[in-house]
Order: sequence, then C-alpha cells, then structure tokens
Amino acid sequence: MENTLGKRIAELRREKGLKQDELAEKLNVSPQAVSKWENDQTCPDISLLPDLAKILGVSVDELLSGKKADVPAVRMLPESERKNINDMMVRIVVDSCDGDKVRVNLPVALVQVALDMGMELPQFSGNNMLKNIDLEKIMMLVNQGAMGNLVEVESADGDTVRIFVE
Repeated sequence: MENTLGKRIAELRREKGLKQDELAEKLNVSPQAVSKWENDQTCPDISLLPDLAKILGVSVDELLSGKKADVPAVRMLPESERKNINDMMVRIVVDSCDGDKVRVNLPVALVQVALDMGMELPQFSGNNMLKNIDLEKIMMLVNQGAMGNLVEVESADGDTVRIFVE
C-alpha cells in the first residue's frame, strides 16, 4: 500500500488524538477539506504546510516525504545555551549509490586544532565527495552557535553526504 500524503496526514492526526473537524478548526479550513486531503482527492495549500506539520508534530519534510529525520534540524543556539567545544562532535555520513557507507565521528575540538595548524584531515582530502567541503566555514558556523544538520549534498549519481554537529 502506497504511503501517500493523505494517508500520512490521517495517521499523524489520529496519533495526536485529533478529529478531522478539530484539525480543520486549528487550520481555519473546513472539515471537508481535511477529509479530501486524507482521501487523496486534494492536497493542502502550500501556505498551510508549516502549521499543519507543527500541529502534527513533524517537520514539513517529514510530512511530505514520509521519511523521519534521523538528524537534528539546524538551529542557532544563543551563547548561553551552547555546549563546550570539547563536548561536541562533527558527524560525517557518506552513502554511495553503490551501497558503500562511511561514518566518521570527529571531536569538534580536534577539527578546530587541525584547521588552526593548517593540517588537512585525511577523512576529507582523501574522499572525492568531501574534498570540496569547506571545513573552515563549517567551523565558523559551529562557533557562531550552529547545531544540527549543517550540510547535505546529493550528487546526480545518488551519492549523499551529510555533515552534522551535535
């Protein structure tokens, strides 16, 4: 059975314990509109997607794709909420279309020291998919409070690279 947008909306609505008319009221649409979405007769207006996703407790990406996010979304933390750099990790995930999977976990402090010393990290310089990623810019974002999924690239061949900080 195909997992359509309508089926996802219905399932998530039920998980939240909402009736169609309750969801409709929260979004200022008719209960018939919600019914049509759930029966795949129509789709919600694009302007409703952020509110719909928030009410249903998912991201817009998850609502549309049905794929649960396995990495945190990017967020900018105020200085008072930032972790100590010694407690943070840079995680690199490479999935090739050939089925190869590479997982690299590096302490942020190590990456910063290597960059400060002008060293190249073999995990980056030795990998064609990673060689064009600017680690200095990533570290600049981290130092400004960025956390979560900082880089996600998918090549035309279907190879995927993700870099996130936690």
